Parts: sequence; structure tokens; C-alpha cells
Amino acid sequence: MTGRPVNASEFSRTWSKARTSVGLPQRWGIHGLRHYYATVLIHGGASVKTVQLALGHSTPTVTLNTYVHEWPDVLDRTRSLVDAALGARETAATPGWSRA
Repeated sequence: MTGRPVNASEFSRTWSKARTSVGLPQRWGIHGLRHYYATVLIHGGASVKTVQLALGHSTPTVTLNTYVHEWPDVLDRTRSLVDAALGARETAATPGWSRA
């Protein structure tokens, strides 16, 4: 390592060797790796803002427009959080209210 920026052809050779050594398909370019990184963050529970900062997007809107399909279960997670919070409360504290 020299501390200098890596030129494109040098990076391409290095990436090609690494990709081959782990069995990734040739069509997986560096952009695929970036998309994979974003997907791992999202599915790991990272916020839109965190993913935006990690990818260097100018705004969270850019991140959402690009990766919104990766958050398909966001409403299910939201419902689960509310259910858990409400389930922890005594329903007797709210007469006439039923979770059914």
C-alpha cells in the first residue's frame, strides 16, 4: 500500500480476483457490492439516515428512492413495536378498550 489513490484498472484487477476467489458471479461489479452493503445495513435495522450517510447520498430522499424496495416489512415492524408497547400495559387501565 502506497497511500496513493487506486487507479481504476488496478482496482478492477484486484476486485476481479477477489470476486472469483469467493465465487461471486462475474456480473457482480463494484456497484453490486455497494448495493449489497446498503441492503445489509437496511435489513440489519439501520435507519434511512444511517444508510444515507454510509453511502454518501446527498439526502435521505435519494436513499429512499433508490432502496425503498428493501424496506418491505417496515410496516410489520412498526405494528410489532406498537403491539409490544400496548401489550406491556394493563388493559384494565383503559376500561372498555379491547385489543381484539
